[in-house]
Amino acid sequence: MASSFKSLDLFGSGPHRFRMGVQGVTLLENVDMSPPAESATVVGATDLTVVVEGRLAASTESALWDLRDAISDELASPPAPGTLIDLHGRTWADMSFIEYEEHGPTDRGRVRSLGYTATFRRFAEV
Repeated sequence: MASSFKSLDLFGSGPHRFRMGVQGVTLLENVDMSPPAESATVVGATDLTVVVEGRLAASTESALWDLRDAISDELASPPAPGTLIDLHGRTWADMSFIEYEEHGPTDRGRVRSLGYTATFRRFAEV
């Protein structure tokens, strides 16, 4: 099984892994309220974050740039939600691609490769 976002294989050129961010509820500490009160108030659900970390890999510099551009092309403002699927078929619906960061420099051997982190978020309903 291949991973994908909106049915696009953005990360399959090299090794990558998925991890989920903090899950739970957002709290407002009551000491921040006026007048201060004990404990905390539940504001709502925390946005679900899924992070993909890996390496893009290609045989040429040009092909590596094509992979980088394909990822950048999916970053939109405002984000357009889609389905994110990991290597094992786990799916997350309504995920927005919100951030992409490269971890360089590019390794240049028989294969050109570049580390990255891609962050997706499902915004909690207000």
